[in-house]
Amino acid sequence: MAERRKTVLVVDDDEGMRDTLTALLKRDYRVLRAATGEAALQMMEKEDVELMLLDVRLPGINGFEVLKIAKENYPYVEVIVISVVKELEAAIEAMRYGAYHYISKDWDLEGVRTLVGNASERQDLSRHVMQLRAEVAEQFDRDFVVGPSRATLDVIDTTRKVAKLSATVLILGESGTGKELLARLIHRESGRPEAPFVAVNLAAIPRELVESTLFGHEKGAFTGAIRQQLGRFELAGGGTLFLDEIGDLRYELQAKLLRALQEGEIERVGGTHPIKTDFRLITATNIDLEKAVKEGSFREDLYYRLNVIPLKMPALRDRIEDLPELVAFFLRRYNAKFHKTIQGVADSTLRILGSYWWPGNIRELENLVERLVAVSDKDWITDEDLPYELHVAQLDAQGPTTENLLERAVSTFERNFIIRALERGGWNVTATARTLGIPLSTLKFKMDRLEIRELARKIRGN
Repeated sequence: MAERRKTVLVVDDDEGMRDTLTALLKRDYRVLRAATGEAALQMMEKEDVELMLLDVRLPGINGFEVLKIAKENYPYVEVIVISVVKELEAAIEAMRYGAYHYISKDWDLEGVRTLVGNASERQDLSRHVMQLRAEVAEQFDRDFVVGPSRATLDVIDTTRKVAKLSATVLILGESGTGKELLARLIHRESGRPEAPFVAVNLAAIPRELVESTLFGHEKGAFTGAIRQQLGRFELAGGGTLFLDEIGDLRYELQAKLLRALQEGEIERVGGTHPIKTDFRLITATNIDLEKAVKEGSFREDLYYRLNVIPLKMPALRDRIEDLPELVAFFLRRYNAKFHKTIQGVADSTLRILGSYWWPGNIRELENLVERLVAVSDKDWITDEDLPYELHVAQLDAQGPTTENLLERAVSTFERNFIIRALERGGWNVTATARTLGIPLSTLKFKMDRLEIRELARKIRGN
């Protein structure tokens, strides 16, 4: 079945211009035509128009009025405004009313075809974003756990107070503390939650692609730039741009970011004209930016521009009262993922979890719960299921008087070691015994003593 073509409405009182644009676009799009603004609006009521090429000077209502009405009633329609001459004020007005782009009638054919294609891609993105918004809001409700600790309640209270301000926010905190979730909360409480939320992890982008990813690029700007690409600044238009690991941003790009904040405009790689931007910036880092400024690796002026409203996300060890709720939350999540019915975690096991330092914070806790649920065949998670390093942490916390602590730690280490060996051996007991260098009968005895035999049977049965 042939792929559905999008509908483009060409609005121009010049018949020759309508013919030219129709011939240019009809191969890739379904083209409709209108000679007046009134006719264009009537056509939009009857047809599923997705893209529009709109002349400014029209008989009756002018192009700007058509643009305004069209965007109010059909916000997903991407409009490219066309004028006889290049007029800066007209271009600004067109963009203010929601036009995708503004061009003069001295355009070249290939340029217009590319521009319409880019507008079509942007519209696809906008529709996709709207489809995901409800899912994102629901997912956020499932992901953000507010426990009873004072540290958590304080940061959430402050977040909700500053969310509706337009000021830049800098979120500080160790890796794994949930900085992006906090940024999403700020966006959701900002007063325009339906707008885009665009997250960028600067540390995860190859060094040579960071500038293009953020600012976009023009066709031919560098080898491999076969077409124009919008950057994250433009995609976040009207919404929130979240830059995680801001301390990793290259020094030479920090000046471009500063200009975007101060002037409200960017320039694509290979571009020659500034592009107005409208976004709320939230950044995050796990490094000491003040120290980076003193060492000369981070611009002082950018630091002060980002640090308007600083928020500190507490480490898990500083909100340990939240641990039972976090464990219960992750238990529900991974019960569903692995089709398990584990009822909970024993009180003594929670105490061991509470005595651990959690250098990886909530992310480390989630990974632990995921693994415990994946390999467990019991109704409850107990002390024996925990890795040995958590038992060592309990020793540091409680001292040498804890009864049978060494015995439990040794058994825990042995159990986890055998489980990992079985996992690597595909749960083949004979092969695992050879790998461990022990008789098969010894391995089976240990599996029975450590309650692994039933787990292995179930996993092999799956």
